[in-house]
Amino acid sequence: MTSPPPDLAAWRAAITKPPGPLGGLARKAQVRINQIIPEKVHAAITAAMEGMTRAILTGADFATGSPLHGLTLNERRAKAAAAIDGWKKTASVEGGISGAGGFLLAAADFPLLMSFKIKLLFEIAAIFGHDGTALDERLYILHIFELAFSDAGHRARVLAAMDDWDLRRGERPGGLEAFDWRAFQQQYRDHIDLAKLAQLLPVVGAPVGAIVNWRLVEHLGTTAVMAYRMREAGATTGPTTVIAIAPSTDGDGDRRPRSSP
Repeated sequence: MTSPPPDLAAWRAAITKPPGPLGGLARKAQVRINQIIPEKVHAAITAAMEGMTRAILTGADFATGSPLHGLTLNERRAKAAAAIDGWKKTASVEGGISGAGGFLLAAADFPLLMSFKIKLLFEIAAIFGHDGTALDERLYILHIFELAFSDAGHRARVLAAMDDWDLRRGERPGGLEAFDWRAFQQQYRDHIDLAKLAQLLPVVGAPVGAIVNWRLVEHLGTTAVMAYRMREAGATTGPTTVIAIAPSTDGDGDRRPRSSP
């Protein structure tokens, strides 16, 4: 076990900090916006997201480039910044177009934006020298996604699962059937609903879609860079905790950490 560099320690503390009073207000606004969106749109978004997320770990089309080796940290960060910038621009244009097209086009933005985000993560994985075609690497990519788009409690559990990742390979499941897709989907939807559902509103949909997509991709890219830096540093903040990545049984899509015996 090693202590993380100061900037990584600050990042870890920030992403696991409990939400403040504004979080409750945002949730109330989220509920109100949800109420004015047609149910068929909600159903279409949910179905599209589930299909997309289940394809993430098996879709060969997401593998982007060969792992890069022998680069300095600054070189990796520069390449990652370029990749993030490219996908931010693509997602922003797509978000503006779909936001101007009403409910149907805005609903279609969800799977498109998801694919942009996953492709970015595969690019960053390769930039930091990792092979995205390996199942174990795709699990790490999914965890990065969860770190970016989950509540603080879920992020803390995911972060614990990511600590000492390469040393704990034998603790992880060998297939997709054990991954908690329900929690993944619910956390993602709950995290971005407020921003993305505003994209479905008349008049403001286009600018909101462009700005929100830009910021979501930027946030994900920054999270990915920090997650790979954390992995290279072998940084943890306490004793290793084994996280059982299995479908939830309590009905709320939550995952509970289990300490290793």
